[in-house]
Amino acid sequence: MRTPKNSMTGGSIWKAITFFAIPLILGNFFQQLYNAADSLIVGNLLGGKALAAVSGTSNLIFLLVGFINGISLGAGVVIAQQFGASLFRDMRHSIHTLVAFGLVAGLALTIFGVAFTPQILRWMNTPADVFADTAQYLRVYFAGSLGLVVYNVLASILQAVGNSRYPLYFLIFSSVVNVVLDIAFISLCHWGVWSAAAATVISQLLSAVLCGVVLCRTSTPCHLSLRNIRFHAHCLRPLAVYGFPSGMQNCVIGLSNVVIQSYINTFGAAAMAACGAYQKIEGFCLIPIMSIALALATFVGQNTGAHHPMRVRAGMKFGLTLSMILAEIIGFGVFVWREELISVFSPDADVIRLGAEYARVAAPFYLLPACTHGLAAAFRGAGRPMFAMAVILICWCAVRVTILPPLLTLCPVIAVIYWIYPATWTLSSLTFLFSWWRMSASLRRKHTPAA
Repeated sequence: MRTPKNSMTGGSIWKAITFFAIPLILGNFFQQLYNAADSLIVGNLLGGKALAAVSGTSNLIFLLVGFINGISLGAGVVIAQQFGASLFRDMRHSIHTLVAFGLVAGLALTIFGVAFTPQILRWMNTPADVFADTAQYLRVYFAGSLGLVVYNVLASILQAVGNSRYPLYFLIFSSVVNVVLDIAFISLCHWGVWSAAAATVISQLLSAVLCGVVLCRTSTPCHLSLRNIRFHAHCLRPLAVYGFPSGMQNCVIGLSNVVIQSYINTFGAAAMAACGAYQKIEGFCLIPIMSIALALATFVGQNTGAHHPMRVRAGMKFGLTLSMILAEIIGFGVFVWREELISVFSPDADVIRLGAEYARVAAPFYLLPACTHGLAAAFRGAGRPMFAMAVILICWCAVRVTILPPLLTLCPVIAVIYWIYPATWTLSSLTFLFSWWRMSASLRRKHTPAA
């Protein structure tokens, strides 16, 4: 049988991973630009308190949106495996079931987010001087969250079949629209913090529409028919098995980050703005890591479906090495120019000082999240999503939330929060490395001919 277009089951391994990852890197850059544009423009045009209002929302947004997006990415592994095995009928049913899920989940998120934003912000110890702006920003963001959810669902379908170019094109276009609208709403119309969320919502909806047009018009096996969007019962279990662990992983990570954000909030608006600014910078820095991890998940998923275990092992060796080297190069740059980078978001001296301190602690250790994300993606693609979920939830969530309160009681300084990240990155990386070494050794024994 002829290898389908965009298949990663044959040919050069390094080319398959690299040329798939490059559009993802560019696409994720523009995806991150959505969040950073709001902070950059708000911080420079509306001031430090407005920046704190926007920065304090990032972890909460990740908590509420991350579960749905995680399910989309995990379900993409199912589609990638079906594509690699040429099970095109099953693949079409999975696609339409996933889109149905995205529509329902997006509407539910909209209702929940708009209704419960004030109460959640009170739970997070949001300071009174930024509470109103934060609530307005979040409510507008969640009112239009359907576009974000649907875009991520449709993009995961395209990426699962090896097409990472179209999501990139659409993100470039919509990111430019987002920046233009941010400037127009805030600088020209003199609207408040909420208008930055409105610009983001409009831009995200454009991305979703453009992805939908491509999938509806394509004649490939990933064709989307609007009248066939519904839940296919036989697809629910495999999509849940692969998607739920990724979604739950994102959800619990988001929950732990919200808890940590509540501790950051107790240090005041300057700390909120500083941590938010650094986290935006770190988001850009981790783009190559996350993109290569997604490429590895697709590569491993397709080759697992095609029964090429040794190709899986070789691809992982290349991808993981590339990701860790890039991570350390980027981390070195952030460490050296940390004050200049933070000052892009705010000229406030306290914000720059606190943000630079955060970067000085975390940036030298970027190879560790590169290792964790790469190996977690590989385990998901190889059919072990529950294991990947368990390691990250224990190391990045349970450990952080458990040890942070007593540490802050003993040493009530914000640097304790900074150091919690490299410590837990180390724990997860060592766990994944040991587990992957054992699985690779098993593959070698299984596929080595007897003497």
